[in-house]
Amino acid sequence: MTEQRKRKRPDDYFTDWKEREALAEAMIPMVGKLARERNLKCYIYGKSLVNLSVLDIMKTHRWVRQVENNELSEFETFRVLQAMENLELGASHIDIGRLSVAYFDDDAGNGRDLGDFVESELDHLIDAEYTKPEPRDVVLFGFGRIGRLMARILVAKTDGGDNLRLKAVVVRRGKAEDDLTKRASLLRRDSVHGAFDGTIRVDEERQSFVANGNEIKVIYADAPEDVDYEVYGIHDCLVIDNTGVWRDKDGLSRHLKANGVSKVILTAPGKGDIKNIVAGINHHEISADDRILSAASCTTNAIVPPLKALNDEYAIQVGHVETVHAFTNDQNLIDNYHKADRRGRSAPLNLVITETGAAKAVAKVLPELEGKLTGNAIRVPTPNVSMAILNVTLGRETTKEELNEFMRQAALHSAFKKQIDYSNSPEVVSTDFVGSRAACVFDAQATIVNGKSAVIYLWYDNEYGYSCQVYRVLEKMAGIRFPTYPESDTGGF
Repeated sequence: MTEQRKRKRPDDYFTDWKEREALAEAMIPMVGKLARERNLKCYIYGKSLVNLSVLDIMKTHRWVRQVENNELSEFETFRVLQAMENLELGASHIDIGRLSVAYFDDDAGNGRDLGDFVESELDHLIDAEYTKPEPRDVVLFGFGRIGRLMARILVAKTDGGDNLRLKAVVVRRGKAEDDLTKRASLLRRDSVHGAFDGTIRVDEERQSFVANGNEIKVIYADAPEDVDYEVYGIHDCLVIDNTGVWRDKDGLSRHLKANGVSKVILTAPGKGDIKNIVAGINHHEISADDRILSAASCTTNAIVPPLKALNDEYAIQVGHVETVHAFTNDQNLIDNYHKADRRGRSAPLNLVITETGAAKAVAKVLPELEGKLTGNAIRVPTPNVSMAILNVTLGRETTKEELNEFMRQAALHSAFKKQIDYSNSPEVVSTDFVGSRAACVFDAQATIVNGKSAVIYLWYDNEYGYSCQVYRVLEKMAGIRFPTYPESDTGGF
């Protein structure tokens, strides 16, 4: 978008608001029908419109103004959606924001009718030969913080039911008689991420709960090999191990001994020769023969995309990563014994210096940075959202303005746009990033540059943002990929 194409200021802001509100309201059934009936997902600059409220749709339009220094109007995107409804579009991911910009702001229409322009731009998605993937069964082994957020994401992404279907969670039986109800309640309400977006009912007789129509069996087991998934009608499933108990190939291979299991993803750094995959960076390394993969750690996912972008452009010479990390279940509420140094001290009351393997883990994903990074971590008394501070020496001199603009372009237009988000607000704090789907959010206001030395600040929702990255790895492992607009877009969640 360009500076010249800002929308004309309305004479009456309230009238303008109500008109745009009405258009956003009309967009909801259009977006929902496309997703439900055609498995076609609509986005605005990478942000999904599926299941958004009227105000959320309007906020998504407004967000484009913040990152592009210009307006995106509901008056424009609504007309694009109308044109799309008249086409025989197949399962795909379409960025209607970029499609609108291509016609209204970049003068690509050249006086052409909007319907003709949209048909021409989406020609590769009309009546295209596309084989819908068979629904793949997914099982969550462990139902803690990441497990429950993965459940929310999987349920929210069910849409037409053609992709990944959450069929069961595996846990150890609790001591309470109403264990099933308690598990469902933890999915229904979350102190950090709020209420589940939908309905949940418990079916004691079938030992399951039903979330937005998705029946999810609750299976009790003490070991991975103890479960016979086929007894529950689950076949060729992908197991997401959220426990972190087994992190090497021998331990995780125990899942493959269970009937009905096809592949395993670990939501923690893998040990030994297990591939550590960061979606958007080295997902191309996933092969059809891979049966066990790691989605690395939340911090590794947060720092690798910007490190990759910076290294490609500026050639990082050396650097240090300092993680300011929210406390986790591994720490104690009050002082008590802990096998690790300092982690036994009360998490809600202390800053706790601890180690992180994220800097070393970078080399598994970006071998070109091996030996160039050091890292440490400070656990802080907040329940979610962390920050990574990258202090790097670059191969050439730059300025704050140049580096910020480079990262803005990376967040909007590069292959990393689903991993790197961008913030230019001087007022944001950690809670503003709860629920962020990006692996990290670059804070432009905090950037420091002095010649070849640069310090950049990255926010990341170490729970939800990381879970979204896990989902992206899951899609790749399952072989799910949709045709997109723009065609160079990576699609996905």
